Amino acid sequence: MTLSVIVVAAGSGERLQATSPKAFVPLGGKTLLEHCLTPLLGLDHPLQVIVVAPEGWETPAETLARSVLDSDQSEWVIDLSVVTGGASRTESVRRGLALVSEAADYVLIHDAARALTPTDVFQRVVDALKEGHPGVIPVLPVVDTIVPVDPSTAVTAEAHPRDALGAVQTPQGFHHQALRHAYDEFVGDATDDAAVFRAAGGDVRAVPGHREGLKVTYPEDLVTLELLAGVAPAMAPGGVAGVLVGTGVDVHQFDADKGLVLGGMEFHGVPGLAGHSDGDVIVHAMTDALLAAASLGDLGAHFGVDRPEYEGVSSTTLLRHALGLLQEAGFAPASVSVQYIANHPKIGPVREEMCRALSGLVGAPVHVAGTTTDGLGLTGRGEGAAAIATALVVPHKLV
Repeated sequence: MTLSVIVVAAGSGERLQATSPKAFVPLGGKTLLEHCLTPLLGLDHPLQVIVVAPEGWETPAETLARSVLDSDQSEWVIDLSVVTGGASRTESVRRGLALVSEAADYVLIHDAARALTPTDVFQRVVDALKEGHPGVIPVLPVVDTIVPVDPSTAVTAEAHPRDALGAVQTPQGFHHQALRHAYDEFVGDATDDAAVFRAAGGDVRAVPGHREGLKVTYPEDLVTLELLAGVAPAMAPGGVAGVLVGTGVDVHQFDADKGLVLGGMEFHGVPGLAGHSDGDVIVHAMTDALLAAASLGDLGAHFGVDRPEYEGVSSTTLLRHALGLLQEAGFAPASVSVQYIANHPKIGPVREEMCRALSGLVGAPVHVAGTTTDGLGLTGRGEGAAAIATALVVPHKLV
């Protein structure tokens, strides 16, 4: 049996008031996307995974997905694809469905916003599909009284019996070809895939969901999810979440014998930067700032010239290692801002791409800007480049 899982991660995060798309918002040191993919490692079926990402965020989505699915635990993951999402959830699912292997028996569609849905819920959906049910959705009992409300007059009608209602969650599972047929026939938009399936005459069975399958839509939902995960930020006196600040500075001379790497990106036709690793001053300053915020030393202490194993290594590798140190120490990045100081190269043309890639790597918003020193100092004379970074981190309880 082959199972395809479409993870819909193309939401903007506008109602969440996030500075990055919703799936890239951090929760306890990992993004919502990473959290939502982790339960797949517990499924004992060959898996094809398709991530539907926001436009411009395809590369960070693939990087984060591979960091989860390429682990030693993921022996069942046989393929990973990333596709750009559409203008609506329905269109995003259509684009993901187009990549589903013809050999797939079943398709699960899961929202990245339901980041803490446990493996048990996935397994219940799969088990019901294997029993022969063509469509399966996880639901929770409704605890509130639900009444129809006239949208024009706000007049309410008689309440629906709660025992006949269920709050729908994901993943929603379907027999592959039946779901394809349903989407081929469907016109318009739907809030979930079961609605598309029912419109084509398909039957949908309910299985028990889970309270941790809460969908993150508003800022208060993220706070609830942090509490459920045990990673809520530590509270400072007065009830304000504690935020720690660190600053990092890095300077390197230009070296014509090396290739230039800045912000994890290669620049061609210009001299590189001297250094023990690849001399990436932007990533070095970021790494120093993050370590400083958590009082974990600095770049030299962890990756200095006395560590030959780090000679020539990519600076993004050092940053990943530093992020691991932060997590082990009980901290999560909240944001990073970097100022690149040099006469060349101009980073403006690639700045947005650089910010997206670094944000995906860090699991928090990263802003990069460039400036010069008006001819003053080593950067002004064109002898080298510098970067200054400020990082915000929050303490959390380790899961």
